[in-house]
Amino acid sequence: MVIQAILIILLSMWMVIDQQGLVILTWFPIMVALVAGLIMGDMQTAMIIGGTFQLMALGVANIGGSSVPNWGLATVVGIYVACRTTHDVEQAKAVALAVGVPVGMLGIQLDVLAKLLNSYVTHRAEKAANNFKFKKMLRSFWIGPIIFSLSTGLPTALCVIFGSTIVDIVLKSVPKWVTNGLSIAGSMLPVVGIALLLQVMPVKKYMSMLMVGFVFAAYLHVPMLGVSIIGLAMAYYYFTVEMKKNTNNTATKVATENSDFEGDDWDE
Repeated sequence: MVIQAILIILLSMWMVIDQQGLVILTWFPIMVALVAGLIMGDMQTAMIIGGTFQLMALGVANIGGSSVPNWGLATVVGIYVACRTTHDVEQAKAVALAVGVPVGMLGIQLDVLAKLLNSYVTHRAEKAANNFKFKKMLRSFWIGPIIFSLSTGLPTALCVIFGSTIVDIVLKSVPKWVTNGLSIAGSMLPVVGIALLLQVMPVKKYMSMLMVGFVFAAYLHVPMLGVSIIGLAMAYYYFTVEMKKNTNNTATKVATENSDFEGDDWDE
């Protein structure tokens, strides 16, 4: 039981680090449920719980720095508590949902807090780089993964040690102004993320397409899927036009070179 508890905590810490860079396991519920099932020795229950949380996670992504419920964390905690509570699949599913959903929602606040702390780490590393202290810069970068891993490892450890009761206590004891502040910060992160993405994109070259997409989304209230399809159509049209243009330019260049070769003195 102790080994299982340690492995579950390590799994919760690893999945968030993997999600940030390596993307071998990711924190998709069905993926972490596979590993959690191997740890707990009940693959059937783990996959049913993972599939349930995966349905909740479909279509939800933290794009542009936004924070969403951590259903991977909910899956890991839910599987551990459910396997420790009952061996009945339906009861285990109910227990996992009862425990996992509050943990997943708590993951939003913890993710925002981790990102806020890592902004300090980034500025510290940048300051070290500007002062040519590259070893200090590299040491600072290690703090980031540690913060992210603790954002999932600590709640998992608390649930493993104290059970689901600790989750309810934490959610009820945290002041309203703290959760409201984190929610506001979490709402601002997508805007910052989109601004950062626009900095590295060729916005000036495709400003007309950006404006068309903005009009469809902001004024015509076209759903995101519709805007994506319009963007795909515009990208496909641009691609085909550019390919045709390149093909014509290549053909013209080859014809010109052949013409020059035929008029050369060496063809005598």
